Amino acid sequence: MDHDQDDPPQFASSPCMLHELGADFSGQPVDLTAEMRAWRKRERERLIGERLALDAGQREAMDKRIAVRLRELLGDVDGRVVSAYWPFRNEPDLKPLLKHLACNGAITALPVVVAKHEPLVFRAWQSGDKLARGVWNIPYPAQGAEVRPDIVIAPVVGFDRHGFRLGYGGGFFDRTLAALPQMPLRIGVGYDLQLLPAFQPHRHDIAMDMIVTPNAVHAGADL
Repeated sequence: MDHDQDDPPQFASSPCMLHELGADFSGQPVDLTAEMRAWRKRERERLIGERLALDAGQREAMDKRIAVRLRELLGDVDGRVVSAYWPFRNEPDLKPLLKHLACNGAITALPVVVAKHEPLVFRAWQSGDKLARGVWNIPYPAQGAEVRPDIVIAPVVGFDRHGFRLGYGGGFFDRTLAALPQMPLRIGVGYDLQLLPAFQPHRHDIAMDMIVTPNAVHAGADL
């Protein structure tokens, strides 16, 4: 989600500590400075490293708690299109949740990278459907129909209490949301260790409606 390739103006304060900037600046999207881009890169590398170091059994237990929270939050999903993702680099594994949602009437889907710098598309998929290998060798639906999600569940590399999400830096997710004719319910998922101090969002960043971790539900700025 981070558009680190942009050429931004300079900004004097630390890129993450919005409380230093005053109320007029807090949460207002801007272009990223070199300092902000460097901070995002450092935090991205640190957080991914910490996530990769988690014990498999510990992750499985946390993933189950995330799934329980999501089931409670989503409620009746009959007829709704719910997109999640295929887990990558120890992201929370929500495939069992997708199976549960499909059994309860949801149309479940996965995102597909079409081309560099282009929005993602969403294809219907449920457990047992054929998969192909895409970017970074991540599986995606080989034959599913393209759908428009009512609910998008996306992993975070990091997040803050305003609902802003630190991603891998490609910008796919935010471009995708901006291109949709109607904004879906946006839910980020991650582990509690990924919570960051408030950080300055980029002008293209779109906040999550909520971010779900094993131990909390963090409401976005608009809720």
